[in-house]
Amino acid sequence: MKLRYRIVGGIAGLLVLAMAGLALLLGHTTPCPDARTGSAAGATTMKAIVYECYGDTDVLELATIDKPVPKADEVLVRIEAAAVNPLDWHYMRGSPYFMRLGSGLGAPSVTRLGVDFAGVVEAVGAEVSRFQPGDEVFGGRTGAFAEYVTVREGAAIAKKPANVSFAEAAAVPIAGVTALQALRDKGGVERGDTVLINGASGGVGTFAVQIAKALGAEVTGVCSTRNVELVTNLGADHVVDYKQSDYTGGAQRYSVIVDNVGNHSVPANRKVLTDEGVLVIIGGPKGDWFAPLLRPMQAALLSPFVDQQLSMMIAKLDQGDLEYLGSLMENGSIRPVIDQEFGLHEVADAIRYSESGRARGKIIIRVN
Repeated sequence: MKLRYRIVGGIAGLLVLAMAGLALLLGHTTPCPDARTGSAAGATTMKAIVYECYGDTDVLELATIDKPVPKADEVLVRIEAAAVNPLDWHYMRGSPYFMRLGSGLGAPSVTRLGVDFAGVVEAVGAEVSRFQPGDEVFGGRTGAFAEYVTVREGAAIAKKPANVSFAEAAAVPIAGVTALQALRDKGGVERGDTVLINGASGGVGTFAVQIAKALGAEVTGVCSTRNVELVTNLGADHVVDYKQSDYTGGAQRYSVIVDNVGNHSVPANRKVLTDEGVLVIIGGPKGDWFAPLLRPMQAALLSPFVDQQLSMMIAKLDQGDLEYLGSLMENGSIRPVIDQEFGLHEVADAIRYSESGRARGKIIIRVN
């Protein structure tokens, strides 16, 4: 028995050491390098936001870098507007730390920032047939906080509706696709369903309210007092002011709950779901380590024992979904909500505002 205990103790000790080593590896941040040397003499250049180490907005630099050249299956887009997402400052900070397994240990492996964009096609590769120079487009591509970006023809890029501005189109990709996939794909929302959107005045929430209505649902939006009018005007049938009441303590039951905030536990949300309802977790508490994972872990542990569907989702940008959202904008079913606009040289200010959690709808970066 003593030998068995020693073996078990040794294995446990090794696991503790391994976890400690992994924690040190993930939490390590490499110091920022010296200033960039710039582009080669005679190169065609552009302005772009870059970051070469993890940290707060001080690590961001408006740099002069080489202008990209489209490959045979790519289009070159002159960006008119981009949009800020929480994803941007998570990458900037490398937080939660476990994301560094993909974004780079110690320092970012990709030094460009921004995803959402809208602009004009300036050039196309030899194999491109869907787009041509002069087309107004919107989509998602890493490095969107810049004057130009190249995108594969079949990737996350679609033509912009003529009745939508560049700023409005730039607001759509990540937030709009996240809301759509949460409701349609994860939630299976159909006409007559009762849907609750927790965090209805944020980037994803403002789209979720409108998309749920377009799918025929009865929609309840949860927001603060100052945003009640906004959420009502977006089409919500009911609005819960979380400063006045707690939706998890009410009698109403919902077919689908889309939780963009994560300020209620999974069991609390379950109480106000129908017997076979769906909880879709999108947002959660901030934290470098385990806080963002607590609710997804709760959902994973409970799911095998209940009829309700409990899950977290991470959206995947998709050309077909962008085209669908474009059609909803074109026919007036959805309209992006824009809070503030900043210049490319003000990206740090825009990200600080996003991190404050006070933005209503989307934050836009004006480029050209």
